[in-house]
Amino acid sequence: MLNRTLAFSLPILALLAAGTARAETVSVFCAPTEYDLCIKAASAWKDKTGNEAKINKMPQLLDDAIPLYQQLLAAKSTDVDVLFLDVIWLGMFKANLLDLSTLIPKADQDAHFPSTLAAAKLDDKLVAMPAYMDVGLMFYRKDLLEKYGKPVPKTWAELTVTAKEIQDKERADGKPDIWGYAWQAKSYEGLTCDAIELVSSNGGGNIIADDGKVTIDNPAAVEAITMAKGWIGTISPEGVLNYDEEASRAVFESGNAVFHRNWPYVWGTSHATGSAVIDKVGMMPLPVGKAGEKSSGCLGPMYYGVSKFSSKPEVAASFVDFVTGSDMQKMRAVDAAFNPSIPALYTDADVLKKIPFLKDNQQAFSDSAVRPSGYTGTSYNRVSQAFYRTVHDMLSGDAEVAPGLKDLAAKLEKLKESR
Repeated sequence: MLNRTLAFSLPILALLAAGTARAETVSVFCAPTEYDLCIKAASAWKDKTGNEAKINKMPQLLDDAIPLYQQLLAAKSTDVDVLFLDVIWLGMFKANLLDLSTLIPKADQDAHFPSTLAAAKLDDKLVAMPAYMDVGLMFYRKDLLEKYGKPVPKTWAELTVTAKEIQDKERADGKPDIWGYAWQAKSYEGLTCDAIELVSSNGGGNIIADDGKVTIDNPAAVEAITMAKGWIGTISPEGVLNYDEEASRAVFESGNAVFHRNWPYVWGTSHATGSAVIDKVGMMPLPVGKAGEKSSGCLGPMYYGVSKFSSKPEVAASFVDFVTGSDMQKMRAVDAAFNPSIPALYTDADVLKKIPFLKDNQQAFSDSAVRPSGYTGTSYNRVSQAFYRTVHDMLSGDAEVAPGLKDLAAKLEKLKESR
């Protein structure tokens, strides 16, 4: 009887042992502002697969994670499996990221906005998967457009005219502090975003093309930046040259701007207690420079990738597939108003209840413009710095636009290859 019992039990023990062996733990980096969401996703993944994800909180300022990542990857550390990545970091770390093209099902890849997924396809490899996305959008005072019988502008030229007319009429009506347009013209990364939106939507390219060709020295780019230069002191205050996202948002939410370019989070803040524009705000994709061009809001999504030094690449890729999939993107949208990178969620009733503008702005995400971080890789920060400093000099009147772009192009020819 004992032998028969043992004989019967051995297969069961073998199955139990196999089940235990299949349970794995991967180490995952997560943004501090999303820590609770990451914990929730890890719990759901464990329920589904039996595997665990150890969540590591990143520094409060995400850019401080760059040297940490560099140190871990240079040491070929197996202590980290999954990395949380800004879109402009992908080129910087692409040599140390696993190619996910065969590890993530094609259907799951195709579920995302093509432009968002394309930003993670570098050197014929899929180095990361989108977790959520940001894109430059235009907020406006719908009450003022209605008051003066103005349609929502489709082009930057129309916005310029409408902004000036409403600004002048409101000032004449006793509101001396109002301006037509608040945006980000400070000399920093945000100006790279704002300027690339203007240039790209005017048919002037994205500074450096995917094949490495420097494209910024062209008539369409000159036209776009010259137009923006004309805004300073007319529809935008001189102070805009020192505005970042928060400074420009403060102007808009105090009721002192007709139009305001920013990221989707402003929808929430403009309707929060203390805002002077609650229920007075509309939102739309950015205007175009020329008919036939795309809106070209700057793409600012976040991604998850797998370190190529991970000792559990398949398991880590499984977590990435799960955390960037439809269920988890819906969870982040409903719980915290993060913008999905999966178009199908833009008609989801639960998501739209939380983020009602999504159904009207899907085109903005599809038409987004990508900064040239893919080709430039580790030299992206130097390329971006050269670009936004040059544009800032133009906007402030310290440099002429056409010769300035010609000089910039020559400088970028050298910088782009120092990667």
